[in-house]
Amino acid sequence: MTTATVGVVCSIVFGALGFLISYIALTHNRKKDDVEEGQSKGVIASDVGYIKAGIDDLKREGRETRNAVGDLSQRVTRCEESCKQAHHRIDELHEQQTKIQRNEV
Repeated sequence: MTTATVGVVCSIVFGALGFLISYIALTHNRKKDDVEEGQSKGVIASDVGYIKAGIDDLKREGRETRNAVGDLSQRVTRCEESCKQAHHRIDELHEQQTKIQRNEV
């Protein structure tokens, strides 16, 4: 074998070896990237689940607040009615007292 033939064979062997090493590194990094991407997606999915749970809690609290406001509204209405009746009775007593005072004078 001549020196030129040895050089050509070495070039082909080293070229193939370089290609093989590059391919192995690419597949290794791809697997590593896939694992990291899967972990990232898992973290995002758990964060989304946490946010959804928080939103559900806020909706529940909103419903409870609306119910409480409705109950308070009803109580205020009853108190206003009672107050109106009390003022009416006070006015009647005031009129009776005024009539009694007029009769005395």
